[in-house]
Amino acid sequence: MSYRKVNYEEVEQVSSAMHFLSDPLETERVGVTVARCDPGWKSKPHDHTDNDHEEVYVLIEGEATVVVDDEPVAMKTGDALWIPPTSTRQIQNGDDESAFVLVSAPSIQDDDDDGEWPLSGFAG
Repeated sequence: MSYRKVNYEEVEQVSSAMHFLSDPLETERVGVTVARCDPGWKSKPHDHTDNDHEEVYVLIEGEATVVVDDEPVAMKTGDALWIPPTSTRQIQNGDDESAFVLVSAPSIQDDDDDGEWPLSGFAG
């Protein structure tokens, strides 16, 4: 078979409602996560300098702000944002639930250096 298919809602949730799709899709070079954020939720600021992967955040539902190197970037449904490995990033959700597709390359490891998910606190 030349493709793999999964439904993110059938993938085990991690840290409330983060669905890491790379393992079930058996990706080799790209990480893919679907996540739903609670209203008012903020991720911890983080970068990916240590594992040298760039990310694209695609907002597929709602509105949110992603702070990149202390610069707030307002996002609405359909917006995509590229972030280089060395930039600090933080999701700051709005008043309603939002949903992101997060894409990274090379693939994200199971967790970051301190053992905490940098995006913990998503809606469940």
